[in-house]
Amino acid sequence: MRKTVVTASAALGMGVALVLGTGPSSTAQPRTSGQWEQVGDDITSGVSGLAVTSRSGHGLSALVVRDNKKPGENRIAQVTYRPGRSAVVSPVTWQGGAEPIDLEAIDAVPGTSGEYVAVASRGLAYHLKLGNSGESVRVLDIAPLPAIGTGDNFESFALTSRNGKTAAVWADRGAGANRPATLYAAPFSITSYGESQFGAVRKATFRASYPGGDVRHASDIDVTKSGRLLVSSASDAGDDGPFNSAVTDAGELTVSSAGKVRLTLDKSPELLKKFKGRKIEALHCVPGSTSGSAALGTDDENAGGAVTTSRLCD
Repeated sequence: MRKTVVTASAALGMGVALVLGTGPSSTAQPRTSGQWEQVGDDITSGVSGLAVTSRSGHGLSALVVRDNKKPGENRIAQVTYRPGRSAVVSPVTWQGGAEPIDLEAIDAVPGTSGEYVAVASRGLAYHLKLGNSGESVRVLDIAPLPAIGTGDNFESFALTSRNGKTAAVWADRGAGANRPATLYAAPFSITSYGESQFGAVRKATFRASYPGGDVRHASDIDVTKSGRLLVSSASDAGDDGPFNSAVTDAGELTVSSAGKVRLTLDKSPELLKKFKGRKIEALHCVPGSTSGSAALGTDDENAGGAVTTSRLCD
């Protein structure tokens, strides 16, 4: 199994370090807090989605998905980082089905151990089980997202647990001035057969205030521990950019004790932060972080990918 070793600063962002790599072994110079860490240098090494799986001190582990489409190109990788030690990034073998095309998001299934849902751009949700060694994922089920609209293209998916119930939230990314993003939310569960089930769907439209131009209004989505709905947005003028991104506090997701999901968008969403020169496609609030850290990943196409952390999940 090919591994990439990357040495990096133990202080990326708000006290959490996240380092990724996909190409040949390389050494990255330490960066100051809040700086982007370059993790790949070609179109196959971007970050289209990530799930922080655990944290220890200032370190963490994560699963990363990539939007590759050709046979044999890496679809998913595992990242491990410890302060004072080299980060090791290992490709994860895909088992139990044909390689997916254009994976765009991933999140852990609440209340399970080593189970995840990854979503491809056309709306297929893959229920995955990570092997004990972390070297492979096995497909347990493939199901379409419900209520797919005409022309929908998905880059986001998140799962959250409230009042003992689980909800899923995802979005059609939208496109430019004439197509806002459509956000979807629904109760979510896994059957005894490993099948993904979605309940009644709620919908709302979202239009990013930044960036402009060829904007994807929802390039990823996550829910904070207080129930706030964070949406990343990104402009994409082509494989060579230029790129710009932002993260917005868009509204709220609530789940009642009976499992009813409510999706409410603010009339004036708060733009939390702009990121110039990067195309953010991965946004994940770091579990257990007391500083509200979010892990961010980019897919900068021909320029590769990069990661950082930022205090966005208060």
